[in-house]
Amino acid sequence: MSRNLELARLEALLEARGFSRWDFTLDRIKALLDLMGDPQRAFLSVHVTGTNGKTSTTRMIERLLRGHNLRTGMFTSPHLDNVTERICIDGEPIAADKMLEAYNEIAPLAALVDGEGPETLTYFEMTVALAMGVFADTPIDVGVIEVGLGGETDSTNILNAGVAVISPIAMDHTKWLGESLAEIATMKAGIVHEGSTLVTSAQERSAMEPLLRRAQTVGANLVSEGRGFEVTAREVAVGGQLLTIETRAARYEDLFLPLHGEYQAHNAALALAAVEVLLGAGEPKALDAEIVGQAFADFTSPGRLEVVRTAPTVILDAAHNPAGMEAMTKAVSEEFSFRKLVAVVGMLADKETDHMLELLEPIADEIVITRSSSDRAMPAATLAKTAREIFGEERVIVVPHVRDAIARGIELAEEADDVYESGGGVLVTGSVFTVADARKILVRRG
Repeated sequence: MSRNLELARLEALLEARGFSRWDFTLDRIKALLDLMGDPQRAFLSVHVTGTNGKTSTTRMIERLLRGHNLRTGMFTSPHLDNVTERICIDGEPIAADKMLEAYNEIAPLAALVDGEGPETLTYFEMTVALAMGVFADTPIDVGVIEVGLGGETDSTNILNAGVAVISPIAMDHTKWLGESLAEIATMKAGIVHEGSTLVTSAQERSAMEPLLRRAQTVGANLVSEGRGFEVTAREVAVGGQLLTIETRAARYEDLFLPLHGEYQAHNAALALAAVEVLLGAGEPKALDAEIVGQAFADFTSPGRLEVVRTAPTVILDAAHNPAGMEAMTKAVSEEFSFRKLVAVVGMLADKETDHMLELLEPIADEIVITRSSSDRAMPAATLAKTAREIFGEERVIVVPHVRDAIARGIELAEEADDVYESGGGVLVTGSVFTVADARKILVRRG
């Protein structure tokens, strides 16, 4: 069977299980993992949650650990290209045939669990189980696992991880996680378990208080940004930024991070602090500065202020909530100089579209409204109505299909070019799914 056929078969099997049954319980995943022999207990783990930056932080932690000659497993979601990206061994996605083989091995066990209760295992629950099984069978030394949604009731919270990492918490998924920062933080704090260490970004007070309560309740150690680690110097550089990060254990100077945005500097500090704690068995341990420098210099973060083309410059960023949009627009303003910037935007129907568009408006000269391939995507005409209220009729163009929208955005940006230099840019943003669609169009494979 060819790779494409294997991928199609695998994705069909997973998609048949459904995505959107918002029935949050650990009962099904626990039952399946029990039948599998609890593979999640076979390796050390770092568990990562937060609202923004958790995927980048997860990837940074994995790269730092791999630099220390540890065999790594990494689980992230959602994927940008195909489902195999969710499960990585030593930084590389699992082969489609291996993932399909793993699925077929656990399918009979999943059928037993499906028959026990009113709800069958979901797409996400099956990918979590697949990751745990693959990681145990490899075997890996450390698993770096990103939460899917929230924390306490997320299917990944079967780990009882020794290190819990929380990136900045903001308002998002309020229908399921809570209507306030405190409620959302309480849900995310659920990944902090007895005897573990919590490593957290700086948080707003209403978000930090539930984290502190949880750490105190379960007796977890606490390493927080501003007290346990911080970015003490940052300078924008060609292709990224130069950082100095100080922790309780060491000072790391002149680290080159090939990513744009001040928030990525803070993600890097968070990741570094987490790895210090893991390798120090619960207490920060100084790392080899050369290894740290090389790991960061090699780092990539697809879909996060990712430049995928020049002349005109095309940037992809998966900002999908107001906090993410605010951080991204600040970075674009500080680090790119465009005579004209065209935003190509598609958003999901359950998002704060008006707030995000208000944040985007000051940096975008024109906006092309589109719709991603997600079933949850807001219709382009609906999003355009809000966009016209914020941008004005003359700055809004509606192109429903992402491929055509990108082409139109590039045409508009090229109008700013002259014979001497390129002055236009295109920013594709609004949701992970819009960026995923764009990457399939703009990024060459292999």
